[in-house]
Amino acid sequence: MARFPKPPEGSWTQHYPELGTGPVSYGDCISPEFYELERAAIFKRAWLNVGRAEQLPRNGSYFTKELKVANTSIVVVRNTRGEIRAFHNICRHRGNKLVWNDMPLEETSGFCRQFRCKYHAWRYDLDGNLTHVPQEGEFFDLDKKRYGLVPVHCEVWEGFIFVNFADRPEQSLRDFLGPMITGLEGYPFGQLTSRWCYRSEVKANWKLYMDAFQEFYHAPVLHANQSPSQYSKAAAEAGFEAPHYRIDGPHRLVSTSGVRAWEMDADMRKPIEDICRSGLFGPWDSPDLGELPAGVNPANCNPWGLDSFQLFPNFVILIWGQGWYLTYHYWPTAYNSHIFEGTLYFPPPRTPRERVAQELAAVTFKEYGLQDANTLEATQSMIESGAVDRFPLNDQEVLLRHLHHETATWVDDYRRHTVGVS
Repeated sequence: MARFPKPPEGSWTQHYPELGTGPVSYGDCISPEFYELERAAIFKRAWLNVGRAEQLPRNGSYFTKELKVANTSIVVVRNTRGEIRAFHNICRHRGNKLVWNDMPLEETSGFCRQFRCKYHAWRYDLDGNLTHVPQEGEFFDLDKKRYGLVPVHCEVWEGFIFVNFADRPEQSLRDFLGPMITGLEGYPFGQLTSRWCYRSEVKANWKLYMDAFQEFYHAPVLHANQSPSQYSKAAAEAGFEAPHYRIDGPHRLVSTSGVRAWEMDADMRKPIEDICRSGLFGPWDSPDLGELPAGVNPANCNPWGLDSFQLFPNFVILIWGQGWYLTYHYWPTAYNSHIFEGTLYFPPPRTPRERVAQELAAVTFKEYGLQDANTLEATQSMIESGAVDRFPLNDQEVLLRHLHHETATWVDDYRRHTVGVS
C-alpha cells in the first residue's frame, strides 16, 4: 500500500487544534449517566437517517423503525400525493402500537390505504388523520381532528429519509448536513437499488464501532488473514495512511486510495475472486455512473478506493470507486450495546454473473465487518475495568478525536441550555 505525504503545514490533527493531541478518555462509552444525556442531547435533537426512498416504491408503501435510543417506534409512509411522512407509531385511543405484524417489537413494511389499529379498529389515513372510530357516539364530544397521529419532522435528501424528534429542529436538514455532505448531490444513489442488508446486536458502545471504521491504521493487522500472506506482510511492514481527512461541522470524511485487484499478480488473488470477478472492493466490472459530483474523491486518488462520509451522529455513507456504495447505522440500545446495520447498494444486476459478483462483494464485506466487530466486546469490557483511563491516539485517528469531542459538545450544550448546568 502506498504511503501518502501529510499536508505541508503539518499533521492532520494540527489542522483542528480544538481537538488537542493528548491522550483521550473513553469515559463517554462506559457511563450510563452519560448515555442518558446522549439520548436527550443528540438523538432527540439531531437529524437521523432511517432509510431510503426506494423502500417506499409507491403511494401507500410504509415501513416501521424501532428506535430504542429515542424511546419510540415510528412509521414512515408515502402518502397519496407521493410525499414521504413520518409519525409516532401509536394509536391515539389507548396507546397501542399501531403498525406491526406478528411480533410487536419487530420492524415491518408493506402497503396499505389506511392504518387500522389491531385493538379497537381506529383508522387513520396516510396523512395521519383519524378517519374512523367504531361506535363513535359512545365517546364524549370526540373531535376526530384533534386525534390524528403524532407527526415526526421528516425531510428527504438525495433519497435518504431523515427524521428529527425535536419539537422544533434547530436547523433544516440541508443546513445540518453542510457543504461537505451536500457536495455529494448528483451521485446516482437512486440508480443503485440492488440491496443487501446485515444487522447485528453488538455488546459495545455505539461510538466504539464507529471508531473502528474511522481509521485504517488497523487494516494491515486486523485483516491480514483476508489477504495473501506476502501482500499482508508487505502492508503490515509499510503501514497505511489515508491521503485525505476532513471535518465539516459535526461530520467527518476519510478517503483512501484503492487496489485494482485484477491488476495484482494472480498468486496474490483468491481463486474465487478470479471466478466471480469481484471481492472486497466490489465487482471488477464498474458500471457507467456518468460524471460524479465534485464532493466525491476530494483527494483525487488514482486509483481511488473509497470515501467514507461519517454523518453525525450515527450514519455513514461509504462510496466505493468501483461504482457502488454502502451505509452503516449504529443504533444505541444502552451505554454498552447497540444495533449495527450494514447495507450494500449495487446497480440492478443484468446477468447471473453480475448477480454472483455482487453476492461475493456482500459476503466479503460481512467477513471484514465481523473482524472489525470481533474486538469490540473485549474493548468495552476492559475500558469498563478502569485499569486504564487515558489512551493515546495517532494522527490517523483524528476522526476518532472529533467524534468524541463533538459528542461531548452536544451534551455540554444541552446541559447548559436545558438542565442549567454550566
